[in-house]
Amino acid sequence: MSTEFTIIIPIYNEEDNLIRLEETMNQYLSKSIKQTEILLINDGSKDKSLALIKEICSRNQAFHYISFDKNYGLSAAIKAGFDTVKSKWVGYIDADLQTDPEDFNKLLALTDQFDLVTGVRADRKDSFVKNMSSKIANSIRRAFTNDGMDDTGCPLKVIDAEKAKKIPMFKGLHRFLPAMILLQNGTVTQVPVKHFPRIAGESKFNLWNRLLGPLMDCFAFVWMKKKYINYKIQEGA
Repeated sequence: MSTEFTIIIPIYNEEDNLIRLEETMNQYLSKSIKQTEILLINDGSKDKSLALIKEICSRNQAFHYISFDKNYGLSAAIKAGFDTVKSKWVGYIDADLQTDPEDFNKLLALTDQFDLVTGVRADRKDSFVKNMSSKIANSIRRAFTNDGMDDTGCPLKVIDAEKAKKIPMFKGLHRFLPAMILLQNGTVTQVPVKHFPRIAGESKFNLWNRLLGPLMDCFAFVWMKKKYINYKIQEGA
């Protein structure tokens, strides 16, 4: 059967999570409501992540990978995933598994109605500082974008791959995926999903890139929104 849904998983120094990631994603593959493959994206890891990724892909037919020559950041990894997939739908989840891949089925169930479905971490298992900084950052983002989304930082999303490929991704723009779909006259919605504490590895985010960074990115989004070109080809020969 042809692949209907590809899950991209950016990876940067996650060697302690990868075996658990393999097991968890394999469990989901057997339950997915669409024919699914996994695309692991090594974002220039400096630990043993790439070697483990190669081993995982060699023993699992549904797993594939691409690897950067150096660390470019989350937005670049997501953009590379969007550009690589050939399926109708593309999903995204973090390698730390603080969200549950089985919740993808909740999101996929709505893809006949929406171009992007994102999770909302209803009961977050993060620290007080992390939770509050994320709430503030989301409030600021909504004021700039009017996208109506409560938690664009949730690492669980499903997007129409054709529209995802049209997103002119630059650093920090991964926070604006719903807004970018709206710019294409697409439709978006959000669904509550489970959330778990990180049990291995280290978070790649701090107060700067969780709060002040997004504020700066909002100004970049406003500039890009003014320059954005949206077109639809009617016919050709």
